[in-house]
Amino acid sequence: MKFFIDTANLNEIKEAQELGVLDGVTTNPSLMAKEGITGKNNILKHYVDICNIVDGDVSAEVIATDFAGMIKEGEELAELHEQIVVKVPMTKDGIKACKYFSDKGIRTNVTLVFSAGQALLAAKAGATYVSPFLGRLDDISTDGLYLIQEIREIYDNYGFETEILAASIRHTMHVVNCAKIGADVMTGPLSSILGLLKHPLTDIGLAQFLADYAKGNE
Repeated sequence: MKFFIDTANLNEIKEAQELGVLDGVTTNPSLMAKEGITGKNNILKHYVDICNIVDGDVSAEVIATDFAGMIKEGEELAELHEQIVVKVPMTKDGIKACKYFSDKGIRTNVTLVFSAGQALLAAKAGATYVSPFLGRLDDISTDGLYLIQEIREIYDNYGFETEILAASIRHTMHVVNCAKIGADVMTGPLSSILGLLKHPLTDIGLAQFLADYAKGNE
């Protein structure tokens, strides 16, 4: 399972990279705004800065909602750095753009996916990644994990190479459950990754080891 971090914060990306388990980064306009990154040139530069920190894929989202606009923005994003994956929305024009980019050898991430049917269309259009938002489904009392399971079954049935990128991860158990179901990638906040480190018995055991060592080496 690949671990992506869902942020535009360079310090958080560096911390995850230094942990040694980071495989990539996902971003979106909301995350950019959260970090105060505004203006086209500043946003493009920030994508490059992110690519210079991590070794893996960096999803960069188009702002346009029409086909022509997505193509123009997507090609510009793809030219920024070889690690860039163009993120397009799950809309009619987004699927058309995904197919266009796929035919051109430009990697894509189809985002805002909330149904198995949408994920099927994305795979048919040649998406590199499909991003089902399980946390947002949980927010409206719908089982987001079941959606991941449905997509896994469909992709396995037909040998689709599109990777399932479990998005809108909120906490550590989301990560564990997505791994059990077979999601190819998770993307979430740094806390969801660091949370995997924690267990009270680990802390208690380490404290005991150190205390025992101190007794015998005073």
